[in-house]
Amino acid sequence: MLQTKIPTSSFRYYVENPTDNDTPIVQRVFNTYKQMHTHQCVDFVRQQHDRWLNFDHVRLTMYEVLEKLNAIVDESDPDVDVPNIYHAFQTAEGIRKVYPDQDWFHLVGLIHDCGKILALYNEPQWAVVGDTFPVGCKFSEKIVYRQSTFENNPDLNNEIYSTKFGMYTPHCGLDRCLMSWGHDEYLYRVLINHPTCTIPDEGLYIIRYHSFYPWHTGNDYMYLCNEKDVRMLEWVRRFQKFDLYTKDDHDLPNIEELKPYYLSLIEKYTPGIIAW
Repeated sequence: MLQTKIPTSSFRYYVENPTDNDTPIVQRVFNTYKQMHTHQCVDFVRQQHDRWLNFDHVRLTMYEVLEKLNAIVDESDPDVDVPNIYHAFQTAEGIRKVYPDQDWFHLVGLIHDCGKILALYNEPQWAVVGDTFPVGCKFSEKIVYRQSTFENNPDLNNEIYSTKFGMYTPHCGLDRCLMSWGHDEYLYRVLINHPTCTIPDEGLYIIRYHSFYPWHTGNDYMYLCNEKDVRMLEWVRRFQKFDLYTKDDHDLPNIEELKPYYLSLIEKYTPGIIAW
């Protein structure tokens, strides 16, 4: 069982309509989601697919990308204010303690945010970080800041996209749904494009949907899920606890000590130079 040093109630604390009296982090988080919920629509997501899914931007190993997370502080995260690489190792080590024999799960904990490399290539953070949701159908009430940030989204009152199923059909499967664009979908697509990636389906599901909080925590969008999605949901939920509750700005891991073990996992499951 995961042991936490910080009360779980203190995580994911969001303030609707913050004022100047709120902390800079509170204001930063709200503003990031405001931009995200204004611009993440069907047309934007399709444009991002056209831009990024040719995998012709850079060629790097997984660990080289992980090291680049040193330059990223997630502007959507109310719980941390340190470079993302620390969160990567905290998540991985938390999983390793509870699931010592499932080394692929340790690796997924380490690399799950590597898609945030998008932020280093002139992408605004609202197109990289934060909770995800399907576009092309009605926006769930379980989306964070749902009542205060979507008023200027071009899909909000679309005749088709504003309906429950939108451009989808009941239980079509999440794989057929167009998710808001960000690091989850990007890393998933990079990995399935990498011919020597051997991360199991459970790990790929975690990578693709770990930020889909309205689903794995809010229990919404089940009407779009197929049987495989429902089976995989348990793995995403297992991961979510480590992704969230291992964050601690005051207990940072010794990366150099841990590096050899995780390099061996990268060589096992995602070897070689990867096209990003």
